[in-house]
Amino acid sequence: MRIFGIETSCDETAMAIVEGKGDRVKVKANIVASQMKLHEKYGGVVPEVAARQHVETIIPMLSEIVPPNGKGIDAIAVTYGPGLVPALRVGVELGRTLSLLWQKPLIGVNHLEGHIYSNWLKPRYKPMVFPALVLIVSGKHTEIVLMKGYGKYQLLGETRDDAAGEAFDKVARILGLPYPGGPAVSRLAKEGNGSRFDLPRPMIDSKDFDFSFSGLKTAVLYTWREAGEKKALKADMAASFQEAAVGVLVGKMTKAIALTKPKTVMIAGGVAANEHLRSRLGKAIKKQFPKVKFIVPEMKYTGDNAAMIAAAGYFRALKKDFVDPRDLEANPNLGLV
Repeated sequence: MRIFGIETSCDETAMAIVEGKGDRVKVKANIVASQMKLHEKYGGVVPEVAARQHVETIIPMLSEIVPPNGKGIDAIAVTYGPGLVPALRVGVELGRTLSLLWQKPLIGVNHLEGHIYSNWLKPRYKPMVFPALVLIVSGKHTEIVLMKGYGKYQLLGETRDDAAGEAFDKVARILGLPYPGGPAVSRLAKEGNGSRFDLPRPMIDSKDFDFSFSGLKTAVLYTWREAGEKKALKADMAASFQEAAVGVLVGKMTKAIALTKPKTVMIAGGVAANEHLRSRLGKAIKKQFPKVKFIVPEMKYTGDNAAMIAAAGYFRALKKDFVDPRDLEANPNLGLV
């Protein structure tokens, strides 16, 4: 079965084709047009600007990846939320139109579910074992989700304020680092001493699996001012912040693993590209839970892309979980569970 995927939830226009067989998916085509340079001057994504760029990019991209009649495509999967409303609508309208034009079934895909399925996009296939515990970390979301099977999710915890990726971006602004802030902080942190500044680990000792990163961000702001905002200390501050943020993520995940006893642990979302997070969580699992399988997505699939949307769509298509194209609407507040 071949699924054509469309992703326009934020500032990447993306399309992909994946081929599924059983519980395996293989990427046949994957293209992404980033708007990073366009939004750099604003220091963040402007929804209306992103939507206009999607409109300009999406049709030329479509003609590049699929035949005009949709030959060879069995179903269409499109992100319909969560995300930026103007941006989402561009992809949703294209998906609806192609479904009616090509007479192909349409699948509405949750963007977060797509990120989870980025872990299936591996060149070397290994069967997924459930239950799986997933840490979703991105610019807008930080959640711990127990995946009991395909399409079966239980939310265990989420952020009460800033997402982890959002905190990285805001700390980057505090330190005067370029956009996008998260990768800039991570790169600089490699040069610094993560023990130089004593920063808080919000909610690390709470009995639940919720997160809070707003207080950590504020602590960076005031600590940085007290330190005189010295250039020589910038790498140490980046490293200290990253150490605190990752420490909270790893601490919560190890507690969740101990409680739920999953067979597999995965990370997903833009912050899943953070090498320090991958390393620390991997080492913690190996030491404390040696029988648990730890999976990370390929770096190229950690950011927004359509291959992950098509992969999620494939597993929904197996259950014939299709939607009427006339009924599908962009839903910015869509939750995974």
